[in-house]
Amino acid sequence: MTKQTQAHLSLLFTNIFFAINLSAVKYLTGNDLVRPYGLNVIRVGVSALLFWFIFLFKPVNGSIRRKDIPAFLLCALTGVAINQMLFVKGLSLTYSMHAVLLMLTTPILITFGAAWVLKEKLTATKYIGLILGISGAMVLILNSHSSGKGDNILLGDILIIINAVSYTIYFILVKPLMNKYNPVQVIRWVFTFGFFMVLPFGWNEFAAIQWNEFGFTKYSLLFLVVVTGTFLAYLFNAFGIKVLGAAMAGAYIYTQPFFAAAIAMIFLKEDLPLYKIIAAILIFGGVYIANKQNTNA
Repeated sequence: MTKQTQAHLSLLFTNIFFAINLSAVKYLTGNDLVRPYGLNVIRVGVSALLFWFIFLFKPVNGSIRRKDIPAFLLCALTGVAINQMLFVKGLSLTYSMHAVLLMLTTPILITFGAAWVLKEKLTATKYIGLILGISGAMVLILNSHSSGKGDNILLGDILIIINAVSYTIYFILVKPLMNKYNPVQVIRWVFTFGFFMVLPFGWNEFAAIQWNEFGFTKYSLLFLVVVTGTFLAYLFNAFGIKVLGAAMAGAYIYTQPFFAAAIAMIFLKEDLPLYKIIAAILIFGGVYIANKQNTNA
């Protein structure tokens, strides 16, 4: 099997892992087995340990330059602390399909964020893409309502959007670090710093977990969230980006809603009403149009 084929499979499984992660997180938090911030302590902490475990077997210049520490801290804040905490909290309140569709607005936000930072010219095509993407997000938000379980769908959607904005900032900040260091090394330090940022917010919820209520199925779901949905997903994605580039890795994100919808409909019994289909078409169209100009430029 060639390295390119391995990279394509890595990116495919990355998005399958993320899709499974959505339903697994929703189940664990929705059944009060673990609260959102407590779950973040587990997934970020265990992932950081696993990244350091890899370093023990394959050390790659483990240290970082002192002058780059502020940049790593900002990446940890935006890419782990704010991003991960708001994502899990938002997902616990909203539908998994809302979450994955709203996360698809991230490429649009990255396009406009990069244009603002790098002073690139924004074309009419990009503005049309932005309008379509925002329209799709508004369709989801305007159709948000609280479910019978007491979830706050509107608040959940808003937290997911803020999470997407935070990830956009992280994406812009982390690119220079990826050029200086090995991608796995960057992720390892980002997760390490990020763990100490999420710990104060999630410690009480982590300490309150009733582990005696966990059986084989629930531990399996926790494994999916922590190992496959976080550690392996980030690791596989880094490998895919390194071999095939960020553009190809970004293209694979469009497979995630299909996997997420199928899993959520089967295991969480989520429905697929017309407004979700309309929102998906608007967001997909917006992302495609906003980024089409970039690929042709």
